[in-house]
Amino acid sequence: MSSAERDDLIFKALADSRRRAMLDLLKQAPRTTGDLCERFEGSLDRCTVMQHLKVLERAGLVIAVKEGRTRWNYLDVTPFQEIHERWISPYAREAVGLLSKLKRDVEDD
Repeated sequence: MSSAERDDLIFKALADSRRRAMLDLLKQAPRTTGDLCERFEGSLDRCTVMQHLKVLERAGLVIAVKEGRTRWNYLDVTPFQEIHERWISPYAREAVGLLSKLKRDVEDD
């Protein structure tokens, strides 16, 4: 899979607010699929939760491990680090440089 295809899967996965909510829960601690289903009871059925988890897993954001009949879901932070390094960090560095220049210009006046 190319880097562009992987990025597309990640951003598609992050585009849905329910998947982002699942990632927020997994950021706190690994969760079983049953626990995630309970957390979304009333808004999502079990099948839909499983579909969302599959999208997150395919994007590399979630790692699923089966222990007997229980499926544990873990957040994989690696793709987030890669997104930060590629998309956020370079722009942040540039913005900090511009703010530093602005500060110097204001102080010199």
